[in-house]
Amino acid sequence: MSWTQKTITLSRKSRGCHLITDQILREIPEIKNYKVGLLHLFMQHTSCALSVNENWDKDVQVDMNDALNRLVPEDKKMYRHSAEGSDDMPAHIKTALVGPSITIPITNGQLNLGTWQGIWLLEFRTAPHSRNVVATIQGEKTT
Repeated sequence: MSWTQKTITLSRKSRGCHLITDQILREIPEIKNYKVGLLHLFMQHTSCALSVNENWDKDVQVDMNDALNRLVPEDKKMYRHSAEGSDDMPAHIKTALVGPSITIPITNGQLNLGTWQGIWLLEFRTAPHSRNVVATIQGEKTT
C-alpha cells in the first residue's frame, strides 16, 4: 500500500459551478502510477465545495448554481454573520450542504469516473478566489 499527498491551488473562479477535471489530472500526474486506489480531494475552505457531476452539458452547471441560489438565497435580513460580505453566510451554508470533499476510485492509472462524470468546483463567493485542495492517493502502485 502506498500513499501520496500534495496540495494544489485551483485557478481563480467566481461564483458558479466549474468543471475542473482536466486541472486535477494535470496537477496530480501521480494518478498514473497507481494500479488500484482512491483519490481523495479535500477543499481547505468554507465557502466552496467539490462534487462529481455532469461533464458534458454546461447547462447543468448553470442550473445547479441557480438551484443552490434558490435553496440558500443571498438576503442580508436572513443571516447574522455578514463580516465578510452578504454572499459569505450563504456560501457557508451551501458548503455544508454539498461538502468539502470527494473520493474517486483509481483503476489502472486513471480516475474511474463514469462516462458523463467530471469533478466540479462549486464556488459560492461572488469575487474570484484561489482555492487550495489537498489531494491524497492511497493504493497499490503499478510494478
